[in-house]
Amino acid sequence: MKPGNLLRKLLSGACGLLLLSGIAAAQELRPQTKGQTLYLPIYSHMLYGNLGKSGKASYVLLSALVSIRNTDVRRPLRVLSARYFDTQGKLLGERVPTAVTIPPLGTLELFVELNDASGGSGANFVVKWDADTAISPPLLEALHANMDGGKAVIFMTQSVPIGE
Repeated sequence: MKPGNLLRKLLSGACGLLLLSGIAAAQELRPQTKGQTLYLPIYSHMLYGNLGKSGKASYVLLSALVSIRNTDVRRPLRVLSARYFDTQGKLLGERVPTAVTIPPLGTLELFVELNDASGGSGANFVVKWDADTAISPPLLEALHANMDGGKAVIFMTQSVPIGE
């Protein structure tokens, strides 16, 4: 085998191992807890392309399906609030005005419509949840989509825990 081919194979194998270790780390069991506050990025629109004559980029509007999934197989959780903020951090509204219980392996869905661009490209949800006992924390994701005009833009974001 030529030295160049051997080096390429070694580098390829090393990159593969790094990728697999990253996937394994992402799949680690999260510690159980009795509650959290989670931050979820939301995109009401997405900038793309080049700056036009006006000095501004083009943008496409997006809808967002927020999915709050109880990953505990035995115990429910309560979503206490889901506050929606715009790019400047201004509170746009409370999407869960009274606590909602999600059963084991159940899901609560919230929806930001395609025609609601009020949040901007830096919008977010801050979601508070709790449980009577320590449970597996929920999975909180947003599926963003626009499928108008024969083209599709689809991507997801995930939450991160925050302190208050």
